[in-house]
Amino acid sequence: MLAYEDGPAAMDWLIEAFGFEEHARWLDNDGRLTHGELGLGGELVMLASGPPGYQSPNSLKVNYGPAAEWMSVPHVVNGVMVRVPNLDAVLASASGIGAEILSGIEEGFPGRRFRAADLEGHRWFFLESSD
Repeated sequence: MLAYEDGPAAMDWLIEAFGFEEHARWLDNDGRLTHGELGLGGELVMLASGPPGYQSPNSLKVNYGPAAEWMSVPHVVNGVMVRVPNLDAVLASASGIGAEILSGIEEGFPGRRFRAADLEGHRWFFLESSD
């Protein structure tokens, strides 16, 4: 479950950037995302708009000095791992929409993988599945 400053925009972006399929989108009367579900490669991710005052990783990086330091590394710090059948396609799509690519495709244990940050700075670890 991930919180976003703008949940509906995040859902749209994740669908376009990483190839997720929308499974559910529930909005409140103010248009805030109360619950969203996205699927990819047999995996399911849930997300919502954060509570009042919530700050995304990108906002924390700007507003809280230590966050800029821990986000200066290309590793996934508090993120999501998703197994995908076609890593190259996900990377091409993510790059095409402007995702921050934290590492290009790497080979070796635990498999072909890359890391990216989304529009609000959440970090994603994509691992190619052999299924």
